[in-house]
Amino acid sequence: MIVENKIVLITGASKGIGKAIAELFAKEGARLVLTGRDVDGLNKLKNSLPIHAEEHLTYEMDVTKIASIKKVFDSLNSQKIFIDCLVNNAGIMKDATLQMIKPEIIEEIYSTNVYGTILPSQFALKPLIRKRGGSIINVSSIIGTNGNLGQSIYGSSKAAIIGLTKSLSKELSGLNIRVNAIAPGFIDTDMTKGMDEKFYEKNLKSIGMRRLGQPEDVAKVALFLASDLSSYVTGQIIGVDGGMII
Repeated sequence: MIVENKIVLITGASKGIGKAIAELFAKEGARLVLTGRDVDGLNKLKNSLPIHAEEHLTYEMDVTKIASIKKVFDSLNSQKIFIDCLVNNAGIMKDATLQMIKPEIIEEIYSTNVYGTILPSQFALKPLIRKRGGSIINVSSIIGTNGNLGQSIYGSSKAAIIGLTKSLSKELSGLNIRVNAIAPGFIDTDMTKGMDEKFYEKNLKSIGMRRLGQPEDVAKVALFLASDLSSYVTGQIIGVDGGMII
């Protein structure tokens, strides 16, 4: 169990990649703080976890709202629960060209993907510094590194996460806090299920392994980054894309 007794807070934990991360981390002995807007989904997930089920916590948390994030960290602090790892997984994808996208959608994407990564990280610093070390794992995207037609806003929001990861890793390395990002390619989640069939086939052909990734593929990399196996790894952007960028 490579993350045994580590306390890990996951945003957007109720489904998709976040859920897969929670399931794998629980199997490897972590104590989880599961957060998101779908409380029923979080509680269902918690009750299905194989180890420490009674010790995992669930919180309704909106990563776009400071008061919501503060409430969670204040609750943890009052219980003397100090996290070892933060997984910034919450995110949304809404595609449109810059010419067509509505300003309110731009705001929604940036509020969730960018501020929703920055703000939890800021609140996590106090417990991580208190523990004299830890790990922040940000979920970016291959679109943040490569760009894609019709995804200028989504892609730039994920590129912002990459910039944050690299700069924050330099700020925190002297405190033994590691900051890394995962850049998934096309992963079989609810986000990709709504793809146009032609778009789906086109992107499938661009993947060297000729298959979509699974949420578990991303979870395994997150597990490595949360564990002491990556104790000398920081400021890295790790692609999980089946060979899309070779």
